Amino acid sequence: RGFRSSLSGSTGAKTRTVSGYTGSGTKPLRSAANTFDAIRKVYGKDGTSDLYMRSPLNNEELFWFVGKVCRRLDMEDQDFSGTSIPSVMEAVISQKRLIIEYAKNQLRPQNFGGPYSKNLEIWIAPGDSEMDTVQNKMSLVKVTGSQKDLSATFSVNDVGFNPEIYLSDEQKEGGLRVRRDEFGEPLNGVFEINA
Repeated sequence: RGFRSSLSGSTGAKTRTVSGYTGSGTKPLRSAANTFDAIRKVYGKDGTSDLYMRSPLNNEELFWFVGKVCRRLDMEDQDFSGTSIPSVMEAVISQKRLIIEYAKNQLRPQNFGGPYSKNLEIWIAPGDSEMDTVQNKMSLVKVTGSQKDLSATFSVNDVGFNPEIYLSDEQKEGGLRVRRDEFGEPLNGVFEINA
């Protein structure tokens, strides 16, 4: 099952939205990923946040890594479209439907689809912090708000989304996930991974 874009592509657009139609999610996802790549080249880790998703109906303690968002940090950037620097929350909220539809239909349908698709939550961590998050050194922050919370000066062209992609058996067998409490705090103590 796929999804379809309803993003007009104009510079004044506030969101990348999708709806659940088979085989139609390629364009908004490609647009978000291309924008992510362009922004990431300029701003790197500083403009990036890691994304995790939880389905309380599937498992209250399990948070799956679903990708990253990136945002422009300099209004002098020649590619800047809005008139304010997007917040991390705006970067996620503006692409929330795309992130959720991708995660539940493509990435982890067994954890986020069907009976588990109600009340899905997106949580964030600092960019490129996957290892620290796995080692319980990092808490997660719940994304709250809706499209009405996007500022009038925000443009979705100043943010991008890079989805997690599973290879071979990862969709069935694995993928990066962490256990946290309802506040995003690690359930266990910090530990080190021996390389």
